[in-house]
Amino acid sequence: MNPEPIRIQAARTLLGVGRGQSLDTALAQQMEAGHPQSSFGRALVYAALRHAWSGNALARRLRTTAGRAPKPEIAALLQIALAELRHLDTAEHAAVNESVAAARALHAASAGFVNALLRRYLRERAVLEAALLEDLEARHDHPQWMIERFRDDWPGQHAAICAAGNRAAPMWLRVDARRSSRADYAVRLATLGMVAHAPDAPAYALRLEQPVAVDSLPGFDAGLVSVQDAAAQRVVEALDAQPGQRVLDACAAPGGKTAALAERVADLDLVAIERDPARAKRLQETLQRCRVDANVIVEDALAVTRWWDGRPFDRILLDAPCTGTGVIRRHPDIKHLRRATDVAAQARQQAQLLDALFPMLAPGGRLTYATCSILRAENHDQITAFLARTPAARSAALSFVPGDAPIWQNLSGIDAADGFFYACLQRSA
Repeated sequence: MNPEPIRIQAARTLLGVGRGQSLDTALAQQMEAGHPQSSFGRALVYAALRHAWSGNALARRLRTTAGRAPKPEIAALLQIALAELRHLDTAEHAAVNESVAAARALHAASAGFVNALLRRYLRERAVLEAALLEDLEARHDHPQWMIERFRDDWPGQHAAICAAGNRAAPMWLRVDARRSSRADYAVRLATLGMVAHAPDAPAYALRLEQPVAVDSLPGFDAGLVSVQDAAAQRVVEALDAQPGQRVLDACAAPGGKTAALAERVADLDLVAIERDPARAKRLQETLQRCRVDANVIVEDALAVTRWWDGRPFDRILLDAPCTGTGVIRRHPDIKHLRRATDVAAQARQQAQLLDALFPMLAPGGRLTYATCSILRAENHDQITAFLARTPAARSAALSFVPGDAPIWQNLSGIDAADGFFYACLQRSA
């Protein structure tokens, strides 16, 4: 089967997200249909998803004549074309010509329509772009409810948060310190033409100047290095597990944090829970690649009586399900798939998990609560409410936070890291 033109593949992927599929699912569906997306095709999709609100506003302004809306495939193709002209480095004439050819292949009668709109955009670009500033969603390329939540939770910072979410994320690596120093691994990368920067913290993190395919990373298949954002790598410091302790990683897939803990702390009695069998398989694959061990249990963490043997844990990591508002730059489909009502639903599930897992701690043990959200309802408010209803719990210091504060909130893009939250809770001795 001959693959479809790149822009048609990208349009079909965009339509999949529009139907409620995750971006990963939509891409996988294209691959199963015999149309694996190239890196350029993925760049088209990511740009269109990141800038959908401004793209839709432009498309509405460009359609000056009343009449029937274009077919969904053509509307999606137009979104792809506008994103390419606005945010990628393709030569304008090539982007227009290839988009018109794709429109002709999809629906011949629509080629002239697409050609006219794209050429009008290029002629009137400055005026059309300036008009976007009048529209809240188009100005920030986020849904209105999300912009308002950011503004309420982080007064004066919502524009910067949205801008960070609309930028491509850097590629962060975690070096397995058992087998290589960070400096030595950076030298290995340099010999292959890959420039890596080492931040002050986390201790084993490297940030690539340019992202690369994982299979081009030396030692990746053998677990010498893993791809993990800098904020997520702080989990080892946040949990503060000691050698030989019994540790629970709840909601553990895809396994990056589980592996990081096992790499850095010796002789852990590590239990990892994941309720989804497919994700649990991915967790197992991550552990095998990184050459670490954990007792993986496929079960719902809330179903305590079905999996817990009654032995208390010294440390618990609850990397809780959340809205993912801190990782939108990596997963732009979050802006399209999340709804305002999801925040309260996620907060309820997080509270249930906290209430179910905290009693499993040994006296003096610590639970680290983590999310990749920047919403207070899932983070600060969640912890405040838990402490108020749990007499045996108290806040404990996070060693990597100035002043040993018990919480750490990173907003999207700060120090080039994802939006992320940690809180440390200790059980009374």
